[in-house]
Amino acid sequence: MEQKELQWDKQLKIKTAGRDDSNSDQHHYPYEPTPYCVLELLADSGYIGKKNTLLDYGTGKGRVCFYLSYQTRCRSIGIEYDQRIYARAADNQKTAVSGPRTEFALACAGQYQVPADVDLCYFFNPFSPELLKAALARLLESYYHNPRTIRLFFYYPSDEYVGYLMTQEELMFVDEIDCRDLFPGNDPREKILIFEII
Repeated sequence: MEQKELQWDKQLKIKTAGRDDSNSDQHHYPYEPTPYCVLELLADSGYIGKKNTLLDYGTGKGRVCFYLSYQTRCRSIGIEYDQRIYARAADNQKTAVSGPRTEFALACAGQYQVPADVDLCYFFNPFSPELLKAALARLLESYYHNPRTIRLFFYYPSDEYVGYLMTQEELMFVDEIDCRDLFPGNDPREKILIFEII
C-alpha cells in the first residue's frame, strides 16, 4: 500500500504522503490524505468528468485535486485553512502534471464563497459537524444563486456526519461506493456516501 502511494505521488509529480496534526483542534481535524486506491474507485465511478468542477474541502497538500484532475480531466479547487499546509499544496501545484487544472484557496470552509461552477464537493472528515453545517450553508447559498445539480462525496464518514446529512431536507442520498475490500478489517466506515442537493 505504502509503495503505491509513493508511486502515484511520483507519477503526478507531487508530495502528499504523511499525516500532519500539528494545527488540528476540536473543529479542524488532522491532515491525512485519502488513499489513492479509494480515489481510483471514485475516478472510475463515472460520477466525475471533464465538464465538472470539484471543490475539495480541507484539501491539505492537494492530493484529491491533483489525482482527480489527472484521471478525469475535471477542474479542481482545494480549500485549506492551515497556512503552512496550504503552502505545500501551492508548491505541489508548480510541479504537478495536472497543475493547470487545479487551484487552491486559503480559506475557512464556513466562510468560503462557493464558485457558481462548482458541481462536485469532496469531504474526508476535514472538520467538525459544526463547521460542516456552515460549509453546507455556503454551498446552499451558491446553489440558490445558480441552481444546478451539486453532488457531494463523503469518504469514511463519521456517525455524526451521517446522522446530520440524513436529516437535511435539501440533501438526497443517491449512492454508496463500498471501499471495504481495499483494506483489512471490514471497517463499515470504509465507503464513500454520495448525496445531491435537491
